[in-house]
Amino acid sequence: MEETHRENGPRATAHALAEVASAVIRTMTDRRGMSFTAASTLARLERGGPARLTALAVAEGVTQPSMTQLVQRLERQGLVTRVGDPGDGRVSLVAVTDTGRDVLAERRRARDARLAELLAGLPVEQQRELGAAMRTALPLVRRMTEDDARPCPPAGQHTGSTR
Repeated sequence: MEETHRENGPRATAHALAEVASAVIRTMTDRRGMSFTAASTLARLERGGPARLTALAVAEGVTQPSMTQLVQRLERQGLVTRVGDPGDGRVSLVAVTDTGRDVLAERRRARDARLAELLAGLPVEQQRELGAAMRTALPLVRRMTEDDARPCPPAGQHTGSTR
């Protein structure tokens, strides 16, 4: 009985959820037109608004020179643009363009269509069970990513300041 409890306990569920997330990212990411880091950076800008290049590099776990190159490529493709920081005119921020938003929306539509096609191959009862599990997991995943989705603070601002 203890073994069954371990197989169905929080650690087993956490492992399964992480494995599913990893597999979905690996197999559903369209790598032909854009790297995962590029898509992630665009999505971060879409969620959080304009950000400093240095903050993007930290958030995406890449070096500043790598992020500089990525942003330059995205600029050439018309997916991001540089805008002035309203709080500090010396600083420029990176912002997603309408074209960038359109590209993200199309990638999401393609991903969702592919997943829906795969799910349609499951028996109806399994589709319902998986749907219920996703509705249960989604609030947890949203809480996990809440900090990640917050905009990067502009130059000179520190979060948690009590001035």
